[in-house]
Amino acid sequence: MNPLANTPIFLGLVEGEDEKAKRRIAKTSTVTAFIIVATFVIMGKYIFQLFGITIPAFKITGGILIFYIGFEMLMSQKSKVHNAESKEEEGSIAISPLAIPILAGPGTIVTAMNFVTKANFLHIAIVIILFALIIYLTYLAFTLSEVIVKKVGQNLIAVIGKIMGLILAIIGSGMLIEGIKLGFGLAT
Repeated sequence: MNPLANTPIFLGLVEGEDEKAKRRIAKTSTVTAFIIVATFVIMGKYIFQLFGITIPAFKITGGILIFYIGFEMLMSQKSKVHNAESKEEEGSIAISPLAIPILAGPGTIVTAMNFVTKANFLHIAIVIILFALIIYLTYLAFTLSEVIVKKVGQNLIAVIGKIMGLILAIIGSGMLIEGIKLGFGLAT
């Protein structure tokens, strides 16, 4: 998770929103992402077992979602998912695609779960504290996104947004390929 790299993605998703809505979306998405990852750090293995979720299926689904978002950003298309016409829809943008899979995506969740697979309580607490710090930095980057745009410039942000769309599509494709390889036991 990279707070600065996610800022252009955030700007693309909240385009046209007022400052109050942007702050609300930033807060909801980061708090939700923290809760999701912390829950998986603590109980992930049991959640996957309970619902019969496999890592390959999680990676394939997450890859498709991330590719879709990246493709739309690359093509400068405004997705129906990204157009919040009501507070309920605005909240759903904060939850999906922003909180999950962009902030708390399969890679973040699986990585966090891997750090605590055979860890004691202290290691679990350290992982959660470090993730809280990253989430706080992400929140700051999101809330200061307008300042970042003014300093960097709208044209450069547009270029960064396109590049981030391409990178997201590539990351999504990579996750999809990795999930297929894992699911079918193909050599990596």
